[in-house]
Amino acid sequence: MSFEQATIKIEKDAAFGELKASIERVLAAGYVEKFLKRLDSRGIRIRDFDVVLSKQALDAIDSTVKKAGKTTKGLYGELALSDQAQMREFYLSKLEKVDVELRHKFKKVFQYY
Repeated sequence: MSFEQATIKIEKDAAFGELKASIERVLAAGYVEKFLKRLDSRGIRIRDFDVVLSKQALDAIDSTVKKAGKTTKGLYGELALSDQAQMREFYLSKLEKVDVELRHKFKKVFQYY
């Protein structure tokens, strides 16, 4: 039996969708190493989503949100608490799909405390 995520309605679809798309772009094969290098150089742990947002690590790699005059932290702040929890869960689930070689190369970024 595999894990199945409970379905909870998203309250702020637009902000949720923009932030989700930004995370997907940054963690895509073409950008993920650049993102990891940025986190490593700033001493940011990848699983600390609040710090990743506050240090604008996603914004630095994906300029799409910035071009719209927004920030990923601002989009996250617009979300209801339940939406924020789902976004953190989505982000953490995407981290698990990062290539194993990159996870080893940037083991300090992926370390638990």
